[in-house]
Amino acid sequence: MPEAPLVVAASTAPPKRRRAATPALVIFGMAWLMLMLAVAVLADVIAPYAYTALDLRNRLSPPILFGGTWIHPLGTDELGRDVLSRLIYSIRTSLLIAFGATIIGAAVGTSLGFLAAHFRGLVEQAVLALVDFSASLPFLILALAVLAFFGNSLGLLVCLLGLHAWERYARIARGLALAAGAQGYAAAVRGLGASPWRIYGRHVLPNIASTLIVSMTLAFPEVILLESGLSFLGLGVQPPETAVGSMVGYGREYLTRAPWILLAPASVIILTTLSVSLIGDWLRDGLDPTLR
Repeated sequence: MPEAPLVVAASTAPPKRRRAATPALVIFGMAWLMLMLAVAVLADVIAPYAYTALDLRNRLSPPILFGGTWIHPLGTDELGRDVLSRLIYSIRTSLLIAFGATIIGAAVGTSLGFLAAHFRGLVEQAVLALVDFSASLPFLILALAVLAFFGNSLGLLVCLLGLHAWERYARIARGLALAAGAQGYAAAVRGLGASPWRIYGRHVLPNIASTLIVSMTLAFPEVILLESGLSFLGLGVQPPETAVGSMVGYGREYLTRAPWILLAPASVIILTTLSVSLIGDWLRDGLDPTLR
């Protein structure tokens, strides 16, 4: 009898997925954010002058690109203050406000979302009603009214901006916490006698952290723009403190004579918000299983 031909069994192992390369724009965004963080941390070291130092002999001195000198690389403002030094300190103030407000908003929204998912009933209805009310209220008008009535302070500004977009975190946390209960692992831990703090802090929160982080990266540029808008209107950071929004507000009066006063902080706002948005979209594409 002729021998049966040998049949080579095909491998059933799935091919290894090749890791996608990080897009160039995302790399640029990461590099820019790391630069901004380094500038904020080392502001006292790298700033060539104090942000309140006056040099009246060099008022409205142009930057290097406009024919200026290296004494003031980005020029000076109407009081002779170095634009580069003020920009460095403004970056630190604006990032401090943006990070603080984003963390406050995420903490408040996530906590209320967990409360709604845990207690259900009247508590859930109250939280959802508060979420709908907050989402329907124009935040900028509310911020203008609060700051005009209670006055301006850095702490109040951070807390007020922290209330921006908290309803997003509340909806996400509530929905994902209910999904965790439906999946069974939260109920299993509860059956072992774990407290609600342990269930939500040690089991539910780590499983939904990636989604919350993506939401924070998407809300971060909105907080920067809100702070810049309030400072532009004169209701944000008050002198002698400085922020990128207040620099833009001061520079608008000298737009035709000294545009560099406005262009430098405006460029920082645009590049920072663009970088955070690019990183947020990239994280969403990488961490959301429904997009794979």
